[in-house]
Amino acid sequence: MSSEPAARGNDAAGHVAEVSPRARRKAFVGATVGHLIEWYDYGIYGFLAVYVGANFFISDDPLVEILSAFAVFALSFFVRPLGGLFFGPLADRIGRRTTLLIVLTLMCGATMCIGLLPTAHAIGVAAPALLVFLRLIQGFSAGGEISTITAFIAEYAKKGTRGYATSFLMATAATGLMLGAIVGNGLSWMLGSETMTEWGWRIPFLLAGPLGAIAIYIRLKLEDSPEFKTLQKENRLSKAPLREVLGYPRQLLLVAAAITLLASSFYLVLTYMTTYLNTILGMDWGITFTYVLIAGVIGIILMPVAGLLSDKLPNRRGFLLVVAVYTALAAVWFFYTAPNATALGLLPPLIAVAIGFGLYCGVPYATMSELLPTHIRSTGIALGYNIPVAIFGGSAPFIASWLIQQTGDVSSPSWFFVFTAAVSFIGLLFLRDQDLLGKDKVAATSQDTAKTVSQEAS
Repeated sequence: MSSEPAARGNDAAGHVAEVSPRARRKAFVGATVGHLIEWYDYGIYGFLAVYVGANFFISDDPLVEILSAFAVFALSFFVRPLGGLFFGPLADRIGRRTTLLIVLTLMCGATMCIGLLPTAHAIGVAAPALLVFLRLIQGFSAGGEISTITAFIAEYAKKGTRGYATSFLMATAATGLMLGAIVGNGLSWMLGSETMTEWGWRIPFLLAGPLGAIAIYIRLKLEDSPEFKTLQKENRLSKAPLREVLGYPRQLLLVAAAITLLASSFYLVLTYMTTYLNTILGMDWGITFTYVLIAGVIGIILMPVAGLLSDKLPNRRGFLLVVAVYTALAAVWFFYTAPNATALGLLPPLIAVAIGFGLYCGVPYATMSELLPTHIRSTGIALGYNIPVAIFGGSAPFIASWLIQQTGDVSSPSWFFVFTAAVSFIGLLFLRDQDLLGKDKVAATSQDTAKTVSQEAS
């Protein structure tokens, strides 16, 4: 097992060819289009949980149907670490591009198949069993997507702009889920609950077919990141990335800490909010659709702003600590206002939650990419990211719904979100500059060398 000093030297060694602005734009566009579709496919289930529950988990109690649907939603997250353990090392061995193609194909295929499934009314218990199987495939795919594409974009980013560049991944994922919200909530608004329950719920899943074909075609035209190609050319790829990354327990724990609040706030705003406003608070679909859209757009706009700010500051740690506290307070305000609030009265705390969500979620991707050296970056992110997302992200809608069922208090989900903010805050307190093993090391060395050679030649 490699020691950290040896790995740092490995990360900084070698010279990478300078990337042209055109090549960088092509890589960013190609990667993010696929990422958009990946997260539309993965997230659409959460927006249709009411209809999925009614068709696959039939019960006299609508809340039991919702809990069952969200339990499957959470279950798909618990397979994500397995997907990460498979695809993370694969991306570090065979390349980011090939791995991105595989995970996107799996996701789109599984999503479209969900739209074709017979319901429990038609085939009984086989229906929820097949649904669980397809959601597990989606989770397996998502576990490989995040780690691979974060490494890909971080390695393509221009020196000093990694926060800004990787923030667009989070914004793209949020946009994919918002696309799911628009399609799911929009169809519910237009078709009505009865039609959606009968057959309309299938439409958003079936859209994964044509959208996925377009995204796969675009990803076929990508090239691997210059840093990965340099490691490959110089025969410095890790032969056992999973075994090697276990030599970085501190970095893995810091990644997990930074991601915990990101995971819970992401699925609070972009998945659970639909069910909370409509089913728990009884707001109609029009208000629910509008409010989720407002919160999502605010968050998406602020993510690149946060990423850019984090690039300008001496370090990202202080920014994340302040925003974590703000996000916890905003969540308390929102949930404790909810029981007696009118729709208009709930809007200010909802906007406050959306601001915290956007500012916080725009920064951790850069942080986790800098905590790990290039040759094991995808594996390390896969491990450090997917476990807290499984525990605190995928389970967020289920835990929030369960807390309400157990306590009868619609403000009780605030406890969970405050807890996740505390986990991130405490973990980030221990982050030091020397923990950032991959902070612009390869990119800086290669680009500075290329400029020097060019100047000497002229």
